[in-house]
Amino acid sequence: MDLEKRELMKPLLIVMSAPSGAGKSTLCDMLLQDFPEITYSVSCTTRAPRGMEEDGADYFFVSQAKFDQLVAEGKLLEHAVVHGNCYGTPAEPVREAFAEGQSVLMDIDVVGAAAVRETIARLPEDDPLRAGFVDIFIEPPSMEELERRLVGRGEDSPETIALRLQNAQGEMDRAGEFRYRVVNDELSVAYRRIRDILLVRSGEL
Repeated sequence: MDLEKRELMKPLLIVMSAPSGAGKSTLCDMLLQDFPEITYSVSCTTRAPRGMEEDGADYFFVSQAKFDQLVAEGKLLEHAVVHGNCYGTPAEPVREAFAEGQSVLMDIDVVGAAAVRETIARLPEDDPLRAGFVDIFIEPPSMEELERRLVGRGEDSPETIALRLQNAQGEMDRAGEFRYRVVNDELSVAYRRIRDILLVRSGEL
């Protein structure tokens, strides 16, 4: 895909959500490759590292006491409990990236996106995070197409696919909470749309 090379003129806090199978991870990878000034947000978690995961690269691995302290001090943009473990997005690395002129990409679910949206809404009007906040929901062309993609991946059992589709419907029902909605029917077209949204919001287009 031959796109003119551009840079984001100001830091953005980019929140992207989508149902499983909608292609969000691929689109996020394309953004990170195309825009060196975008850094991926690293979450903190109370769970133990798995396999080759590295502290500070894959996650910030913290104790339950430390996580509770971060929550109490309001130092997380969002947090949730998933399968008995706590996950959250530290605000400090995001602000440090902004101070260095970098944008931050958050790949989170609709619940996490709502929590970030609430945090941003409480910030002063002139806060860089509020000024640079962009939330995008990636939609499949249809639930039938989403099911076809999930089956085609060959990774999940029929029961797991049924659960993913059920969850996807719930996420689709909340798509209206996002300022931008992009249908991923053709990957290159969806990516160009996302790219243009970011360039407009950064003042480049």
